[in-house]
Parts: sequence; C-alpha cells; structure tokens
Amino acid sequence: MSLTESRPLALPSGEPTEVEFHPIGVFERPKPKRGWRSWLTTVDHKKIGIMYGAAALFFLLIAGSEALLIRAQLWSPRGTLLSADAYNQVYTMHGTTAVFLVVMPLGAAFANYLMPLQIGARDVAFPRINAFSFWCFLVGGIFLNTSWFLGGGADGGWFMYAPNNGVLYSPSHGIDFWNLGLIMTGIGSLTGAINLIVTVLNLRAPGMTLMKMPVFTWMTLVTQFLLLFAIPVLTTAQFLLLFDRLFDANFFNVAQGANPLLWQHLFWIFGHPEVYLMILPAFGLVSEMLPVFSRKPIFGYPFIVFSGVAIGFMGWGVWAHHMFVSGIGPISVTTFSLTTMFIAVPTGVKILNWTATMWGGKLRFTSPMLFSIGLILMFTLGGLSGVSHSIAPADTQQTDTYYIVAHFHYVLFGGAFFGFMGALYFYWPKVFGYMLDERIGKANFWLLLAGFNLTFAPMHVLGLQGMSRRVYTYDAGFGFEIWNKVATIGAFTIAASVLLFIVNIFLSRKRAKDLPPPGADPWDARTIEWMVPSPTPEWNFDPIPTIERVDDFWYRKYGEDENGNLVRIAETDDVVQHSDGKGVHLPSPSYWPLVTALGLPIIGYGLLYTWWLCLIGGLVVVAGLYGWAMEPPDDPDATHGEAHGPDDETLEGAELPTREPAAVAAAVDEQEAETVG
Repeated sequence: MSLTESRPLALPSGEPTEVEFHPIGVFERPKPKRGWRSWLTTVDHKKIGIMYGAAALFFLLIAGSEALLIRAQLWSPRGTLLSADAYNQVYTMHGTTAVFLVVMPLGAAFANYLMPLQIGARDVAFPRINAFSFWCFLVGGIFLNTSWFLGGGADGGWFMYAPNNGVLYSPSHGIDFWNLGLIMTGIGSLTGAINLIVTVLNLRAPGMTLMKMPVFTWMTLVTQFLLLFAIPVLTTAQFLLLFDRLFDANFFNVAQGANPLLWQHLFWIFGHPEVYLMILPAFGLVSEMLPVFSRKPIFGYPFIVFSGVAIGFMGWGVWAHHMFVSGIGPISVTTFSLTTMFIAVPTGVKILNWTATMWGGKLRFTSPMLFSIGLILMFTLGGLSGVSHSIAPADTQQTDTYYIVAHFHYVLFGGAFFGFMGALYFYWPKVFGYMLDERIGKANFWLLLAGFNLTFAPMHVLGLQGMSRRVYTYDAGFGFEIWNKVATIGAFTIAASVLLFIVNIFLSRKRAKDLPPPGADPWDARTIEWMVPSPTPEWNFDPIPTIERVDDFWYRKYGEDENGNLVRIAETDDVVQHSDGKGVHLPSPSYWPLVTALGLPIIGYGLLYTWWLCLIGGLVVVAGLYGWAMEPPDDPDATHGEAHGPDDETLEGAELPTREPAAVAAAVDEQEAETVG
C-alpha cells in the first residue's frame, strides 16, 4: 500500500475508525519486528522487561566491580590500592549503581514482563510510555557512569548529604552527573509507575477482581504507588541541589543560613519507602514460587496481601530513624523509634505465612525454592538487626559503623537479590524457552549463600568493635584485620557465584538445542502466565481467559475428591493455550520514545559544559514529543489478522484453534470494560 492510500485502522475492539491517517516520512511507524532494530523501537512489554533485566545485570557487573575494589582496598591496614578521593568515588558510585541501577530495575523487569501476563492482558495500558520509561532509565544510568571519563565519579556517598554535596566540598562535576542522571532515571520510574498502576486497575481479565490477583501483581501495584509518591520528593531535593551547584542558590548553603538537615529529611522521606519498593517485588516473587514447590496455595492470601499494603503505608512513617544522631530532638526520636518497631509486624506476618506455606507441603528443593528459602532466612537476620536500630541508644552507637553496612546488605542483598535470582531460574523457561541447568543453579545458590555470609556477617562484628563505615583505610592493632580479610574473601566468592550464573546461561542455551522444549508449564505452576506457550507469544493470550479464583490455572488442572485429596482433572496440554494469535490487535512499534529520551542526556551535558547542547537536547526532546503526537495510532500497512509469533512460518497449514474476529473483539471489549474491583 502506498503512503498516499489510506484505509481504516484497527482498534482494540476490532472496529474500524472513521478517521483516515496519511503518515509521511518520519511519521511512519517502524516495520521491523525482528533483528536488533526491533529492540530499539519495540513497545512490547515482554521485550521491555527483558531489556530492563539485561541492563540491570550489566550494571550489576559495574556495581560488583566497584565492591571488589572497596574490599581489596580494605584487605589490610593502610591499603594503597585506592586514594581517599578515589575510594569516596568508588563507594558512592557502588551504592548508587546497586540501588538505582540494579535492584530497582530488576523489580521493573519482572513487573513489566510478568504483571500483564498475570492479569490476562495483552500489553500495558500505554505501550509507548512504557518504552519511554525504559529508555529514560538506560540513558540516565549511562549518563551517570560517563562521569568516570569526564573528571571522576560522585564522591558524597549514595545519600549525598549536605553540605558535602555542595561545590565547596566537591568542586568537580561528579555530583552533577549523579544528580542529573538520577533525575533522568526518576522520570522513567515515575512514568512507568503511572503506566503499571493504570494497567492493573483497568486491564485485568474478566472475572479477576482485586482479591483474585496473584501476590506478585499486588506487590507490583503497591510498589508503583510508592514510586508515584516517593520519586517526586527525591526529584525536588535534586532540583534544589542542582540550583545550588549550577546557579549559586542557597538551599543547602550553611554559610548563608541554610539548614543541611533539609536534604536529609527530603532524601529519607524518599529513601525509606524506596527500601520497601526494592524489597516488595522480591517478596511477591517468592510468594509465587513457594506455593509451586510446596504444592500448596499460599497460606493466608488476604493477610499476605494486606501486610504488603501495610508495609507500603507504614514505610512513610519511619524515615527519621536514619537521623537519630542528627539532633532532631527526643520527641521525634521516640516517635520514629516506635514506628520502626511497628513496621516489623507486617513483615513478620509475611515470614510466618511463607513458613506456614511450606509446613506440611510436598517440598521440592529446586534452584528457585532454595533461593526463596535463602531470602526468608537472610531477610529475617537483616530484620532482626534492623529492629535493634529502633532502640535509640543502641542506634546511636551503631550509626556510621559497619554494623549498619551489614544490616542493609542483609535486607537488600539477602532479601531482594536472593528473590530475584530465584525468579530468574523460575521464569527463565517462560521468557526464553529453555531451562537453566539445575545442578549449576544449586551450586550457584550455595556459593552465593556462602559468599554473602562470609562478606556481611563479619561486618556486624567490625561495627560493634567500632570500625567506621566510609573510611578508606584503618590502622593495625584494633582487631579489624581478620574480619576484613574474611569479608574480602566473601566478596570475591559472591563474584564467583555471579560468574557461575552467567556461565549457566550460555551452557544451558547451548545444551537446549539437543533437549526437548520445556513446554508451557515445566514447574506445574499455579498462575495464568503459565497458561501460554514458552517462550511467551507476542500476543500473550488468545482468547483472554475468564478468571474464577486465585490460582485459576492450578484449579483448571487439579481438583479435590470427597476426602479432600488432590486429584488431577485435566492434563496440562489440555489447559494451556495453543492459538496462533490470528485476529489479535497489537500495538505497533515506535522510535519516538527513544528519540525523546535521547534528548535528556544532551540537555544534561549542556547544563555542565555549554548551553548550546541544552538547546540541541531541548530540540531533540521537542521533536520527539511532536513526532510522538503526530505518528498514527497504528501502522496503516499492518495486517493484524496474520499470525504473529516467533515461528510464523511453522504455523502455515497447521490446524490450530482460531477465533472469529467478533469473538476477539468481544473478549477485548470485555477486558477493557472491567473496572476496579
């Protein structure tokens, strides 16, 4: 079809529009669905989830390398590997990269890929905004790390306390790169949060009320609400710092009468909900894996859901326990001591529910199960040390020591990272169509568990002995030597476990060519994302399922006899979908999200070096937004009635169940008509 021709475009309902579009030149929707260019223009939530995960693992290698430099420097007293300035930069960038570019995007990876599948949707509510969110994250992370090549990294700690974040104490551009890079990633997080909230509330499958959603979807929803309200607080603080450093403002300038505690309040009002938005996705993933490998439903589904919601609400009331030694006063200290104690209650509910889920179950100790149990144990240990911080006198002694470092690594690394590792093993066949090697996976778990405890358990002792955090060296004779050596050995053991995981990916991929495919449901799982083929087809579902209860997929396979015993009522192959996706409408690719996001780092460099770059970057953003607004809502040359999927040619002539266009339209209309609850 030529560009001068036009025809009605397909809507999600299947009805043609009366509006005719005549796209010209750059306003055409891109065509490629395969090859490397397809990844640049994709709006498919699954590809975007994979890209989030790949980018997070890349930044994990960077953060891990920085951690190894830190531990190598502290191997012995008076280490000379890093200078004091270089050490400040390395530990600042390690913390920033680990928190903002590894743990948070790993949660986003699973949310983007799994959540639409778990609610029976074909994509997110706003596919192009979803792509824009990812590209903002990626360009922000790359921009942040280019500081290494342009004068050095940020050196004020990942928390960037005032007045150390001012030009007087850090005259290089490292903190400016930190500030602007995180503003870009924050834009991505904020737009992504709005997108996923709308998706959960409006695109659930027929019959799926809120209390029939999987636990991971619930935790994703809570996480997105936390992001929605937390990111603007951090962005506000960053803009104030931006004006201080680049335009001589005095928001944090103590010499001009500013109060440096303003930064601490703003940062931790964001920072403590952020702790939970990092851990809640892992909690949700563990809540999906434990029932599968215990062959029992999650114990106390309403309690585990509402405990997650409670954590989200209560997370806003504990930020000042990071400031007990800042002089905020006894009333504030007492108040936040109590709230810190109270927030342990909903967390304890989850731990008890997980334990009760396993109790009496037919346990299978697969790699995902081992990592899930590891999360429970390591997070519990981290939580116990965390509760001790609610006791203000004890916290006063522990603050700024390695005891704190041990605590938050047990919570975030032992909690979030163990959960994400288990989920990678669990969902790998669903995403890529082949299993990761189980023997290597179990070795991966035990090596990570050993390295983790070797690294961070000694830090409790170092902290109680009085070793300060954020110091680049120490003197002999204080008893620090042996425990620092143990911690350094543990850090390199963790690195070996990550390397083993990477080796497992390539070995399993190579071996998969000679093995039968794992099928749609290799784990005998419970939720409806396992109802579709592996790897997941482009269209997700056809038809969109009607949901009757929690774990609907499980109860399509199993029932109970008169004695309450579990009995098989249908084979998995009879329950999973085998459609070729004919007649399914899918959103078309677009390169304008990428173009719009690319303008942001150009503006960032312009703010630091020359205003001309700001002008160029601004024009790129405006052009991207204009192209975004002007491109047609769909590709007029696309034929949405054809098969989509990775193996279209293999479907020719196959007798697969298909649906009439009217049935497709009715199913999608019914999905879109679903309202909250």
